[in-house]
Amino acid sequence: MRKTDIILAGVGGQGILSVATIIGHAAVASGLTLKQAETHGMSQRGGDVQSHLRLSEGAIASDLIPMGRCDIILSGEPMESLRYLPYLAPEGYLITSSTPFVNIPNYPNMEEVMARIEATPRHIVLDAEQLAKAAGSSRAANVVMLGAASPYIMIDFAKFEEGICSIFERKGADVVEANLKALRAGREYADSLVKR
Repeated sequence: MRKTDIILAGVGGQGILSVATIIGHAAVASGLTLKQAETHGMSQRGGDVQSHLRLSEGAIASDLIPMGRCDIILSGEPMESLRYLPYLAPEGYLITSSTPFVNIPNYPNMEEVMARIEATPRHIVLDAEQLAKAAGSSRAANVVMLGAASPYIMIDFAKFEEGICSIFERKGADVVEANLKALRAGREYADSLVKR
């Protein structure tokens, strides 16, 4: 039975909950079982935010991911990704934006943060903000991150695209198109790493 356990991490204002909604929509449209833990932390802008998403072809007993069993940590910012390393499975992926969101006075040294990330056997670090800008919307960095994680999630890529169309439809065609471009830019980045 295939499954994917994902921890979404970041800070308020980075669109973590929008990514959870897109994944949830795509999972349900794919006929998968989905469980999502309530978001922890402060959801106001700048407070830490996390969400556990569990996807499976079969039944899921708990909505919380056990320590050491997470398949993907998807983080909107580098330091937040480190909080959840104890959850990451040995074969799991850590995928994070390279741009720090300095929301605390004692934010750790970036060289130390990046060294810990790079010590993780399977990691992808990308400048999601730059890729989002190039795709047409700097606000879509979260969707770039989802695109980069998409090869490792047990959902067909087209279902993520359908989810974006459905979720952002009320915001207009330009917003939908910018988010689709952002999703594809993240996917292309991840695919380019495999080809190296």
